[in-house]
Amino acid sequence: MGKDAGGAPVSMDLEELLATRLLVQGNSGSGKSHLLRRLLEQSAGQVQQVVIDPEGDFVTLGDRYGHIAIEASEHSERDVARFAARIREHRASVVLSLEGLEAEGQMKCAAAFLNGMFDAPRDHWYPALVVVDEAQLFAPAGGGEVAEDVRRASLSAMTNLMCRGRKRGLAGVIATQRLAKLAKNVAAEASNFLMGRTFLDIDMARAADLLGMERRQAEAIRDLARGHFLALGPAVARRPVAIQIGAVETSARSSSPKLTPLPQAPAEDIKDLLLAPAEPEWTPPAPAPAPTQMPSERLIEALARSVPAPAEATPDMPPEEAAERIADVLRDIVDDADSAFRSPAVLYQDFLVRCRMVGLARPPLDLSGFVRRLSAARAGIHGDPDDDWAQALDAARALPDDMLGPFLLVARAAREGLPCPSDTELATTYGTSSLGRVRRLLQYIESKELFVTRVDLAGKRSITIPRLGWTTQPSEVG
Repeated sequence: MGKDAGGAPVSMDLEELLATRLLVQGNSGSGKSHLLRRLLEQSAGQVQQVVIDPEGDFVTLGDRYGHIAIEASEHSERDVARFAARIREHRASVVLSLEGLEAEGQMKCAAAFLNGMFDAPRDHWYPALVVVDEAQLFAPAGGGEVAEDVRRASLSAMTNLMCRGRKRGLAGVIATQRLAKLAKNVAAEASNFLMGRTFLDIDMARAADLLGMERRQAEAIRDLARGHFLALGPAVARRPVAIQIGAVETSARSSSPKLTPLPQAPAEDIKDLLLAPAEPEWTPPAPAPAPTQMPSERLIEALARSVPAPAEATPDMPPEEAAERIADVLRDIVDDADSAFRSPAVLYQDFLVRCRMVGLARPPLDLSGFVRRLSAARAGIHGDPDDDWAQALDAARALPDDMLGPFLLVARAAREGLPCPSDTELATTYGTSSLGRVRRLLQYIESKELFVTRVDLAGKRSITIPRLGWTTQPSEVG
């Protein structure tokens, strides 16, 4: 990592770091980002690296070390969570750049990304360094200007990373400007510390406590030069040691402000330039009227209604035949393995095209009706659910549309006396590969008093739907 006061090299034990985690603290300009970059460069090629980067400064690692840069502003939260699962599967080193997002958007995106890595299947629990710069943004000690549910989700994801991530191979490396702004339960899980220059008394006191120093020795933290840190922990030193961080091979896209010469023009000329009247022949153009934007759902439905009429009128198709063709189209969509990970809007466009190919120019389903029928088809109900499943659909009104499929899958098994669906089957119906998300889904449906789950002593699960009086047969959990 660098050299101590006597010029001797100071190393970081990478395997020990993976087991014990790291906390870096220092005021702005103390050299935290330089330290993180040194750590990443020195360990590149030895361990998978994942960087959550609020300012987009670490994307330059890709030019030299092959890190994949993901611009979070170009993707949805669901996409980011899916990327996280793939990152663990393929052991790719990535930089998640949150530049361009507001604070609340950064917290949502980071939470989705961390949860995606945390919920990866056990077969993909490979060791990885997870570096979170400006960690106080994602694990704040108190409430701020963001919504409370967003703050809790982000804090929960960071707590999972630092408290429970070790068993999943995730080693948290968090950096913060102020310890006082970082949630204590997140900071307390680190066993290695690198403390840089700090001026506020409350932060110096906390840093001294973590380093095992007496309060009167805390003044030394205020006197540290830029790029100098006090280190302690099983991965670096058993007693506090001063380190001057070594040089790096890459640089951030942004840098510290530098003094540049001011213009040498006379003050009178500058004043004339500033106060010059507007050109007489130039008038500001009238602002163009803002185009009215149509929500994507309404736009798709409008496109569906805009099918041009055929040159020759075609005879009306019997309702029974039209219903059969719609059921076949929905069955084909469900059989497509990629459809589970596409948005309902995209699948609705695919549905319209397939219907036209089988002779249905104007299918009698709007977007909401399509989502309901698609959820039923994923649950194995290929007819019109409004006919035979009115009770189940009425009971599921309290659930979001994307949860209707898993609910109907359980309802079908309960109605027909079949074994309770496994977590894997529910995940396929829900459009996810995360079994942890499925378990949270079941807990949510149970909180709405729609499910009552029982697990017997043999570990077999059965689910009862109280409003319908239906119960599945027991089956193995998962």
